[in-house]
Amino acid sequence: MYKLLLVVALFGCALAAPTNDDVITKFLTNQDTDGTYAYDIEQASGIQIKEEGQSGHYARGSYAYISPEGVPVQVVYTADEFGFHPQSDLLPTPPPIPEAILRSIQYIQEHPTPEELADREVRAHQI
Repeated sequence: MYKLLLVVALFGCALAAPTNDDVITKFLTNQDTDGTYAYDIEQASGIQIKEEGQSGHYARGSYAYISPEGVPVQVVYTADEFGFHPQSDLLPTPPPIPEAILRSIQYIQEHPTPEELADREVRAHQI
């Protein structure tokens, strides 16, 4: 009985699963012996992925898709020894620094402590 119930449940899940009719409409790729590469992929649903770079050194590319809410999303990025750097209108941005904090930082820079002055002296002589 349990086996029949399990089979019926699995069959029901398979019927309920959405079908994915999205097909790749563009697939271009290139890999050179010096490690440089590029690819450009598009799908019927509007997903686009492009990247070029040199393996292990840098990459630059973009991807785009339509969100479940119907909003077009596009991200342009670079990646290098300093990390991944995405750019998009949809990425969150920090709030502006309050004026009082900016004045405090300026005051601290203009009035260093004796320890800060000593540290600056040491750093000036380091290679």
